[in-house]
Amino acid sequence: MNRGIFITVGACLGFMSLIMALFLSRFYTPRELTLDEYKTLGAYFIDPPRQLAEFKLIDDTSKIFLPEEFAGKWNILFFGFTYCPDVCPTDVQRLSQGLMEFERDAPNLGRKITPIFISIDPERDTPEIMGEFISNFHPRLVGLTGSTEAIAEAAQNFAIYYARGQETPAGGYLVDHSAVVYLFDPQGRPLATLPTDKGSSAVASELEKWVS
Repeated sequence: MNRGIFITVGACLGFMSLIMALFLSRFYTPRELTLDEYKTLGAYFIDPPRQLAEFKLIDDTSKIFLPEEFAGKWNILFFGFTYCPDVCPTDVQRLSQGLMEFERDAPNLGRKITPIFISIDPERDTPEIMGEFISNFHPRLVGLTGSTEAIAEAAQNFAIYYARGQETPAGGYLVDHSAVVYLFDPQGRPLATLPTDKGSSAVASELEKWVS
């Protein structure tokens, strides 16, 4: 009789434990967030999403750079030109400083991120000029340039507008362009834009939110 009672009690306790485990799993099992939940967290989704098409650019050491270079890494992409008098150097400085702030607090995560500056002025931005420009910013910053056709293809792929602008008094010219700093995840998906207009601390906070 006592043995039967113990078996019954044990079965009841086991059943209750199973129910409790299933109940708790709803709260502790990771799940994919919905689009609305991501937006609540502050994500800026690029619509329609941009995919990494085939293109061939040249880096600041004159080596060929293909889309495969993005694979498996977090990437920050910014389009601009080295002769830009204000916006480009300011934004690159802020994204570089923001990345360094993030690296200071999370060095292992920071090492996963590659910042990339793509020229929209291939006529003047040679690999040598790009190398000189990026040396003023983050030590891992990659500078990319290429032929007029290759730059146009890359810019179109990332929905970047650019056009030759007004002449300067010194005999040069400006380039009008979109000022967007993209954050791509290791699968090559555009996740968000970085708020360089709000300063380096805002960039660091945004990286902390997404990079893992």
